[in-house]
Amino acid sequence: MQAALRRGLGRAPRVLRAAEAAPRPRCAPPAPRCWSCGGALPGGAGLPRFCPGCRALQPPAPRPDLFRLLGCDRSFRLDVQQLQRRFRSLQRALHPDRFGQRPPKEQHYSEQHSSLVNKAYQTLLDPLSRGLYLLELNGVEPAQETDCDADSEFLTEIMEINEKLAESKNEDILEEIETLIKDDLQEAKKLLAKMKYFANLEDKLKNKKIPP
Repeated sequence: MQAALRRGLGRAPRVLRAAEAAPRPRCAPPAPRCWSCGGALPGGAGLPRFCPGCRALQPPAPRPDLFRLLGCDRSFRLDVQQLQRRFRSLQRALHPDRFGQRPPKEQHYSEQHSSLVNKAYQTLLDPLSRGLYLLELNGVEPAQETDCDADSEFLTEIMEINEKLAESKNEDILEEIETLIKDDLQEAKKLLAKMKYFANLEDKLKNKKIPP
């Protein structure tokens, strides 16, 4: 792991020099405005976003942070009950039934928000999809099943388990597979938890290297 970290640090100066050489914007982008009344909207990426003037529901951001959307920290460890409470609260506020008498555009935005909240909840509730999403947020693309550099021993094990599941109805074998999967999931959770700390170290390194 130390060798891998040294290799990653060795690439950091080149990345940082490229970032320093990139042109900086000369002016800030224009402030967003309400589609309904034209009033200025507050900054930030919080969702849902209602116009403070006319209370019209605004469109969702193109690529919102699902953790921020549901009021959670970017962490593999989540308070599931808090996640469920936030999900139910947002769904009540954004359900299309509440916007049946609103303009068609606002009804459409309600459907988009409601779908996005559902996606966020399902993604963060499941440990595997939550971990994969954390990897995505940190710019790490998970290996695909067809990657040529995938662990051949691991792929063989997965294929054998699939074959047993397809062919066997023996309860003892199924319980054995269930125990094996639970053990592997626990190991995967530990690896994902470590990933968070390396991501924090990477951020600190960038802040040290990039001049203010």
